[in-house]
Parts: sequence; C-alpha cells; structure tokens
Amino acid sequence: MGDPIIHTGFGRKTRVTTREIGPNHDEISAIFTPYVDIVVETSGEEDSSGAATFAQHNGPFTRYERSVVRRNDGGVRETTTWSVDIPWFWWMFTPLIGRHFVHRTHRDKRPWWAPPQALNERQVLVLALLAAASMASAFINTLFTQTVTYAAEAFDVGEQGQGVAGAIVRFGIIIAIPLAVLGDRVGRRRIIVGLAWIAPLVAALGALAPNFWLLTANQTIARPLGLALDVALLVVAVEEMPKNARAYGLSILALASGLGAGIAVLALPLADAGDNGWRIIYVVSLIWLVVAARLTRRLSETTRFTRHIEGSLKGSRCEKARKTGNFTPRTLKLKTARVQGVILTVAFLGNVFLATASIFQNRYLKDVRGYSAVLVATFTLLTTIPSALGLVYGGRLADDYGRRMVAATCIPIGALMIALSFVADGVLMWVCAIVGGVFAATAYPAMAVYRGELSPTAKRQTSSFLVTVSALLGGSVGLIVGGTLIDHHWSYGTVMLMFSSVSVVIALLVWFLYPETAHRELEELNPQDAP
Repeated sequence: MGDPIIHTGFGRKTRVTTREIGPNHDEISAIFTPYVDIVVETSGEEDSSGAATFAQHNGPFTRYERSVVRRNDGGVRETTTWSVDIPWFWWMFTPLIGRHFVHRTHRDKRPWWAPPQALNERQVLVLALLAAASMASAFINTLFTQTVTYAAEAFDVGEQGQGVAGAIVRFGIIIAIPLAVLGDRVGRRRIIVGLAWIAPLVAALGALAPNFWLLTANQTIARPLGLALDVALLVVAVEEMPKNARAYGLSILALASGLGAGIAVLALPLADAGDNGWRIIYVVSLIWLVVAARLTRRLSETTRFTRHIEGSLKGSRCEKARKTGNFTPRTLKLKTARVQGVILTVAFLGNVFLATASIFQNRYLKDVRGYSAVLVATFTLLTTIPSALGLVYGGRLADDYGRRMVAATCIPIGALMIALSFVADGVLMWVCAIVGGVFAATAYPAMAVYRGELSPTAKRQTSSFLVTVSALLGGSVGLIVGGTLIDHHWSYGTVMLMFSSVSVVIALLVWFLYPETAHRELEELNPQDAP
C-alpha cells in the first residue's frame, strides 16, 4: 500500500487538495466511484483518457469538484476543489475537511466530527450562525452564576442570600414567555435578531449596579432574554436540520454554548482585580454585539415556519392529523398534552440537581477547598473541556441508535459522578467531575432535541420555552432548598447526593414514557404539520 502524496493550496475562498495515489494503494480500485460521506457525489464515469469528474449532489459546499486522472504507472492523481461557507467557525472545520479529503476512503463513510446525514449548504450556514448566537446566549446565561460569589462578597451578602438571588433570577424567566409566544406568530428570525442585540446590552448594565439586589434585578431581566434567545436557536436547529442529524445539530450548538460559557469563565480572574473587579466581566457582554450584526445580515427564516405562515398547509390541521395518523382532534390534543407533561416533569426534576450543582460549584471550591478565582476558573475549564467529546458522540449516538437509550443510560451515571465530585478531594474530585461532565454531556443532545421535536410548528417555540420555564423552576427549588440546608450545616456532598437521586426517576420516565423520535421527520411526529 503506497501512501498518497498530498498537496493542498489555500485561496481566499477556494481550497484545492491534491493527492497522488500509488497503484498498490487500498483505495485505487474504488477511486472512480462516487463518495458518500460528508458530501454525496454525483456519478462520474472514467473516459477513454483515464479521467473522471465528480460533483456535489448533496452536501455543504458552495463549490465542489473532484477530478481523478489515471497515471501511466497505474496510480492516480486526485484533485478536489472545494469551498464552504461557515461563518465564525471556518478555522475549526476547514482543516478537518481538508484532512478528511486527504485520507478519505470508501470504507469509512463519515469522519468522527461529521453529522450522520450530509448537510446542505444552507443548513451549514444556518448551523454556524446559530452556533455563534449560542455562544452569546451562553455567556449571558452564565454571567450571574460565575460572578454571584464575588458580587455577594463585595456587597456582604451571605450564602442564603445568594441562593435566594439565584432563585429570583430563575423565576424571572416568566417575563420572557411573551417572547416565545411571539416567536410562533412573527417568526424565529425576528426574535433571534432582536434578542441578539438586546440581551448583551441589558446584561452589560449589571456593571453599574449599586447594590446586590439591583444586580439581581438586572439579571432577572438579562438572563431570561438570553434563555429566550437560546430556546429560539434550538427551535431553528430542530426545524432546519435533516431528520438524521437533529441531535447532532443540537450537539454543535451545545459545544458553542460551552465556548461562550468558557469565555465567561476565562474572564473570571478579572474578579480578583479588586472589590469591583467583577463589574468588568459584565462589560465584556458587549463583545456579542458583533454576532448580532452578522445575524442581522445573514440569518433567514426557517423553511418550515415560512411554509406554515404562507398557508401552504391547506385545510384544518386536525383534519390532516386524522388522515395522516388516525387521530381525532381530541385524541391528538390529549396525546400532545401527555407527552408535554412528561417532558415538563423531567425538565423540572433534572434541574433540581443540575442548577444546584452548577451554581454551588464555585462556592464549594472557594469556601471548602480554598481555591482562588484563577484556580476556580482552571478547575471549571479543565473539567468541562472533556465534555465536548460527550456532546459530539452524544449527538451521533442519539441520531444513530435513538434518544431513549442514550439518555436513560447516561443521565444517572453523570449525576452520580457529579455529586461525588462534591465528596471526593484531590485528584479524585477532578476525575469525578470530568467523568460526570462527559456522561451528562452525552445525554444532553438526546434530551434537548425532544423539546422541539414533539410540538407542531405553530406552537414549537412556546412549548420549548415552557420546558425551559419548568427547568428553571426546578432549579429555583433546588437552589432554595440546597442553600438552606447548607446554611444549616449540611455538607455539600450530602445535599448533592440526595439531589442526584432524581436522576433514576428521570431515566425511568424517559425509558418508559418518551417516544422514540430518531430517523423520523417532524411532520411524522406532528401530524398537524403533514402536507
């Protein structure tokens, strides 16, 4: 087997990858047949001169052409000319794509980082824009969680006060419900673009707060705006991604959210600049206005919402539901209500644990372990980064093998390991946090995609937002109860282990009551939307 000789050139927008494949290379016998991997190629037959050209039938490229020319020694020269439009994240994916073209074979259909189903040019563009917006929403949503300990210290507020403040901020989600309803009326794009501008501006005002409770009031507005943006992004991803890559799409958004939250964590050492150092972190929110400008120019309305508004779905949706799925209007409503009720319950229970673990982690590291702001940031980053692996493979597993199996298996393991990180010390504490984070991240795409899959287009954003409301209410309960118990001298480990027990209930609910949605179109899951 001869190794290919690679030459790659980079232009401003077009890239050319050339490889020389020897006559004994394993791929030589199949090189004149179309590839089906990150791109589905058209058929191209070898002509009399020993050359063939393949184009893109379906795939992410704005330009794609693969030409193969047979050499006199029996080897071939393969030249792939390609360009792809990935705003903000081109630096991450273009090297991966180039490496794939260098080493691609017909045996290996997909590289590890690629979606289970090839995305088209529009879907790649939309996903990249959504990912950038996810970074902004995650930064805003993480801001109070990361800075509350330092702001409370500056204003001389105790642990119980911090827990109450965290609960108040979470209850603020109620004020954003009208935005979700509006998204189902005026469209996803208008809501996303508006929130991408407003949320960072409101969050930045927290830097001017004269006391802890006005800071809490500011974040009671800013954080719900960020969460409303996050929900709108999820809905667009669910509506735009193909049926075999919806969980993958949400895993990419989650990775981007991790980057956004990571920026908030990286900014945390600014809190050590003095009593008011935490204020600088709020000013950093303004960097996300750059993303808002790009969204304004390039984000379009989803195909499904456009079709819904234009009235291409003729007649009564309940009538169509009867014809498509043998549902009467009443049974359809009951079925939808039952499924949504289970999803709301799971979201509530899950966040009783997750919200408490998230917001108390910094306090635990600072007060119990004596970590400085730099060490807290280091712990958070080094234990969170491996979760990216769980997100990528979690999305792939959920799309390939189903949502229920992935979620029901990974949720209890992840919760237990995260809880143990509040009990163990030294290296074991770090290991438990890493393992727990990976399993929790693996479960995330499978659970998140349900929020948008099981509601019709006309109610998808409202239903998804109500799941977020339920989750935040659960988090508020967890924070109040957990904060009170800790103030009454319960250990962090005892509280976290007690709260983690809800993960077993969640796993049982998912396994026995959730429907399997993998490999199914949204219109099949929601007969109301059937054409």
